[in-house]
Amino acid sequence: MNTVTRALVAGAAGTSALNMVTYLDMAVRARPASSTPEQSIGKIAEAAGIGLGPGEDADNRKAGLGALLGFGTGTGAALAYALLAGRRRVPLPAAALALTGLAMAGSSAPMTALGLTDPRTWSASDWLMDAVPHLAYGAVAAGVYRALR
Repeated sequence: MNTVTRALVAGAAGTSALNMVTYLDMAVRARPASSTPEQSIGKIAEAAGIGLGPGEDADNRKAGLGALLGFGTGTGAALAYALLAGRRRVPLPAAALALTGLAMAGSSAPMTALGLTDPRTWSASDWLMDAVPHLAYGAVAAGVYRALR
């Protein structure tokens, strides 16, 4: 199996883990889903001059594309990791932390650039709620990437 395929599989597995932890958190704390992925899609579509349709059609497209944006971020972070790691055999904890950081940056940086969030204003609780699912992503993605080697 080549490096790109391993990275894509690891990124998809990590993204699934992130989603599971996020949905568990939503169920336990009865919190709503984040609207920032949909808001990101709305801003990107507007900047690109792409119409998403009227009313509910646009909302549904934003929801679907927002979820796909998350999978793109997860697979992209794993691809970036694979390129950075090269042929080196990175210790599993270091790989997990690197993947966690890449995924967090890959999701927060674009939303910050779009003006949808500002991590400098986040509370400790906000950081924790963002870090926990990304740690699940990093651990699973690193484990799968290593297992497929």
